[in-house]
Amino acid sequence: MIPETMRAMLLTGHGGPDKLVLDDHHPVPTITPEEVLIKVGACGINNTDIWVREGAYGSSDDPEEVTSFGDSPLQFPLIQGADIVGTIAACGDAIDPSRLGERVMVDFGIYSGEGVDIASHDYIGSYRPGGFAEYVAVPAVNAHQIETELSDAEMATFCCAYVTGEHMLRRARVCEGERVLVTGASGGVGSGVIQLCRARGAIPYGVVGTGKEDLVRSIGAEEVVERGCKDLVSAVQAATGGAVIDVIVDTVAGPMMPDLIEVLRPGGRYATCGAMGGPIVELDMRRIYLKNIEIHGATQGTRRDFAAVRDYVLSGAIRPLLAGAFPLAELARAQETFGRKDFVGKLVVTVNS
Repeated sequence: MIPETMRAMLLTGHGGPDKLVLDDHHPVPTITPEEVLIKVGACGINNTDIWVREGAYGSSDDPEEVTSFGDSPLQFPLIQGADIVGTIAACGDAIDPSRLGERVMVDFGIYSGEGVDIASHDYIGSYRPGGFAEYVAVPAVNAHQIETELSDAEMATFCCAYVTGEHMLRRARVCEGERVLVTGASGGVGSGVIQLCRARGAIPYGVVGTGKEDLVRSIGAEEVVERGCKDLVSAVQAATGGAVIDVIVDTVAGPMMPDLIEVLRPGGRYATCGAMGGPIVELDMRRIYLKNIEIHGATQGTRRDFAAVRDYVLSGAIRPLLAGAFPLAELARAQETFGRKDFVGKLVVTVNS
């Protein structure tokens, strides 16, 4: 029996954690003929949730402007949460009712066409309600059945971070035997990229904060370099034993970027999906063209990337890195913990688990 109302965490505007308001009587979403209603078990927390709340995306004219993700202003209140795992509780009229009760992992991407390689232009939890609630309506094609002994919380660690990571690795054409340097290697995307490199036979190296070195080695890093070291280029050369770096996967940017370009071999590839260290960088462009460097920007991913991550998970090629779980009512505290970056892996919110 589907209730009429549910608990939902509402983002009421751009600002601090006080903009997150728990509504105990929010209407349960209705579904269209092509949608399913999911009873949410768990939902992962991402940088995007916090950046959207803060309006931290800037604009081409003013990098400090308070703006939303995407081209249009968000409509508040908004239910965020992209990494949704749960059970189908109702099916639209066009959906086979045998899907009722399926345990599913949701592809968060909203696509502009049917091809498997079309990058998503928006995502669930942005311009349509997401998973920080007891129920969520999603297109049925985005709800993928999973058969695994992993818990909902463990499964909710994968989607956004790993799909973004897979998208970067695929765009940068990372191949077996290539050496990849990963910044922010203890974070959700970075730790995912370490595992995804190993899954395709590449050799990952991590740039990490003090105290996280052994944990990042334990998930697959060949060796690690301490973030903030005085000479990054020499430190990377020491870590690789003098072997070249073929690809940089950068989630940090900021003042480290010029050294990252210097680390790359001639003809190397640089892929980025974030700017936690600062969005504005100073860069000698001569180093780009004289070294024939490729630069790839990546946001979110494609249907192909989601399918690859799902298959890696179900085959056991990658494992969950669940750093902590919080009840829905403590989402603000969870985001505060997320912001301290003193963990390895992902934090999630549990709802109906």
